Amino acid sequence: MITIDQTKSKMQTAIEHLNQELKHIRTGKADPGMLNSIQVEAYGTKMRMIEVATVTCPEPRQILITPFDPQNVGAIRKGIEAGNLNINPIVDGNLIRLNIPPMDQSMRNDMVKLAKKKGEDAKVSIRNARREGNDELKKDKSSGDLSEDLQKKGENDIQQLTDKFCKQVDEIIACKEKEVMAI
Repeated sequence: MITIDQTKSKMQTAIEHLNQELKHIRTGKADPGMLNSIQVEAYGTKMRMIEVATVTCPEPRQILITPFDPQNVGAIRKGIEAGNLNINPIVDGNLIRLNIPPMDQSMRNDMVKLAKKKGEDAKVSIRNARREGNDELKKDKSSGDLSEDLQKKGENDIQQLTDKFCKQVDEIIACKEKEVMAI
């Protein structure tokens, strides 16, 4: 059924969005993904970090940014400062170093709470997709395009998808929590 495929697609999109959101949550180690949301003012326009520099992690607690054009060092530094990462960039010639400070227990707890909130948001999106799918099935039944048996089967299939994707969210959040709490 097309409705079930559309619902599954929406639920999969919620999972993908959750994974993208979790990349921005700090863990105890350096991760180049932390800089994905940083915008840099270069060449008269706002650009993403990966469009103006190479980002690497030479050490577990350090990110090294190498601009493609050394004249963009100042713009990259300003972009990082404006990005509210609570990390001070260190300009070292044509490079920028970000030393990731170790997280204390309260900061780790805050990051876990944030991850759980993002997980709940993903579950809400999944449940909304379920509701939309069920509404579409009811609409098809009332217009005569679908029998009651097929509607019930469709609702059952959508509920199974919902359970599967909510369980997947729980697993993703548990993995992120373990990663954040690791010292």
